[in-house]
Amino acid sequence: MHRLTLYRFCMKIAIIGLGYVGLPLAMRFSDAGVNVLGLDVDRNKVDTLNAGQSYIKHIDSERIGSMIQSGRFEADTDFSRISEVEAILICVPTPLNEYREPNLSYVLESGKAIAPYLAATENENQQSSRPKLVILESTTYPGTTDTELRQVLEKGSNLKAGTGFHLAYSPEREDPGRSDFSVQTIPKVVGGYSEPCLHRCVELYKRAIDQVHPVSSCRVAEASKLTENIFRSVNIALVNELKMVFAKMDIDIWDVIESASTKPFGYMPFFPGPGLGGHCIPIDPFYLTWKAREVDMHTRFIELAGEINTHMPEYVILKVTEALNEEKKAVNGSRILILGLAYKPNVDDDRESPSYVLIEKLEALGAEVSYHDPHIPVIKPTREHAHLAGRLCADISDQYDCILVATHHDEYSAYDFRAYSCPVVDTRNCIRLPPEKYFKA
Repeated sequence: MHRLTLYRFCMKIAIIGLGYVGLPLAMRFSDAGVNVLGLDVDRNKVDTLNAGQSYIKHIDSERIGSMIQSGRFEADTDFSRISEVEAILICVPTPLNEYREPNLSYVLESGKAIAPYLAATENENQQSSRPKLVILESTTYPGTTDTELRQVLEKGSNLKAGTGFHLAYSPEREDPGRSDFSVQTIPKVVGGYSEPCLHRCVELYKRAIDQVHPVSSCRVAEASKLTENIFRSVNIALVNELKMVFAKMDIDIWDVIESASTKPFGYMPFFPGPGLGGHCIPIDPFYLTWKAREVDMHTRFIELAGEINTHMPEYVILKVTEALNEEKKAVNGSRILILGLAYKPNVDDDRESPSYVLIEKLEALGAEVSYHDPHIPVIKPTREHAHLAGRLCADISDQYDCILVATHHDEYSAYDFRAYSCPVVDTRNCIRLPPEKYFKA
């Protein structure tokens, strides 16, 4: 019993990718008594964490400092330190390229980086060493773990998956800024390359997660994550389409949703917006669309939902144009303030935010566009909108020709616009003290 207790306390894992998914996961395992080595190619992130500071707004620096002081976490850029750990969790981006095709380069490069160090490491608290466990958490299409990633790991290590090292997939379900669920309380779906792989994966996550749900294969686990986000994408597209249809009938979609939500069964509310944002819903459905072509299938619902959601910024700009027309002004030459860069409220997560698309489209029409976001004082470099990096947050004022609400931060809901003379276009139905010239989009 003493040996088992000591082994459980001394277990060490590595988490690759210390962003919105990897960092909360590292915190949870550290809190559960597991030693965590955080690996990232970004030296600035590593240095910030080792100094006890957070670079993610909804994660307090105090939490990071406590984790560092406990001695159960350190960050590094040296991937050779994989030789020190028993399990490796890969939490890196899986974006789309310009043709909406999966970009697995971050996953596969991570695999190449760790492969030379996958040989089992002797552990003084074990009678014999066990194969290292590699778990992919990044969202991807079915088959990634047991084909592309497996092949990279086997080639770089000269070991076989299932015997020389264990391999599994467990989709991340992180929702930044959420307070009603946490990494610990969100059930963890896990699929293994083999039964022993699955057993190791379940054993690991049970140390830190309240409920672990094993499935029959890596591919089932991969497909389950895509299904979750395709469900959301399709339903958001539906309500976006209904918003445009009902607007033509002079019916407020928000009133419709509120009344429909009174039904206690057979319905759940989804809400319209200016477009999709975040690391999941705008991207994940197209991973399945791409993979489905290999088996000569066409995902018509997914593609139609993508078309509708992608079109939403154009609809919003039409509403801005209508609001300016009532002022006898054109978009060209107008000064427009966009409220909110984050893709969701009360966080600083701006990945795939539709606000960037709105900025670019309005500026292409000749508008002078500024932004305000209480959580993003300066625009950080992004892969898709690098030319916007460095722009500073502006003040909210009545000195604009139009104000466009793109994110429903609490600050905007509470803000008093009643004395404003410029039109306010609200894409989120969040303004509680609107001006006289108030438009929903």
